[in-house]
Amino acid sequence: MSVLLVGANPGLTVERDGGTVAFVSVWRVDWSAHGAGRAIVLWHEGRTTLVTDRPVLGRWLADTFNRHFPEVGGLPWPEPALIEAPVAVELDLAAGCTATGGGITVELSGPSGHRLITVDDFQGTGRNLSTVFARCGHGALTAGGTPVPGTASGFLADAEVWTSAG
Repeated sequence: MSVLLVGANPGLTVERDGGTVAFVSVWRVDWSAHGAGRAIVLWHEGRTTLVTDRPVLGRWLADTFNRHFPEVGGLPWPEPALIEAPVAVELDLAAGCTATGGGITVELSGPSGHRLITVDDFQGTGRNLSTVFARCGHGALTAGGTPVPGTASGFLADAEVWTSAG
C-alpha cells in the first residue's frame, strides 16, 4: 500500500429546489505524490472551476479524487476551468474552516460529531481513505463575489490520508 496524499479536504454542498447547485472541495495538501499545496475545486451549476497556484497538483486532485466524490455523482463533470491564484486555508477542527482564492470563499463553522472514517476502495477507484470527519452546523459559499443561495451542508476532513489499494 502506497501513500498518495496527506492533508485535509473540507467540503460544502449547496442544494436548492431538491437538487445540488454547488459542491466545493477545499484541499490543504501537506504531502502528495504531486507535491504540496492548496486548491479549491468548485462544481457550480454544470461548470467546474479549479483554483490553485499549483496547476499540476490541482488537476490531479480534481481528476483523481473530486470527480469520484459521491456529492457530484451523476452530475456532468466538464474539464475544470483553471484560475491560477493562491488559495488561503484556515482550518481548526474545533472552530471550522475558511478558504479563499480566485473569487471563491468557503466558510464552515460549528463542527461536531468528530469521528475517524476509513473507506477501502473508495467509490471503486482502488484508493483507500482515512480521515477525521466532522459535520458543520453552518456553511456558506461565495463565487465571483455573489453568495450561492440555497441550503448549505458542510464538513471538515483533516488528518486525511489517501493510499493506493495495491
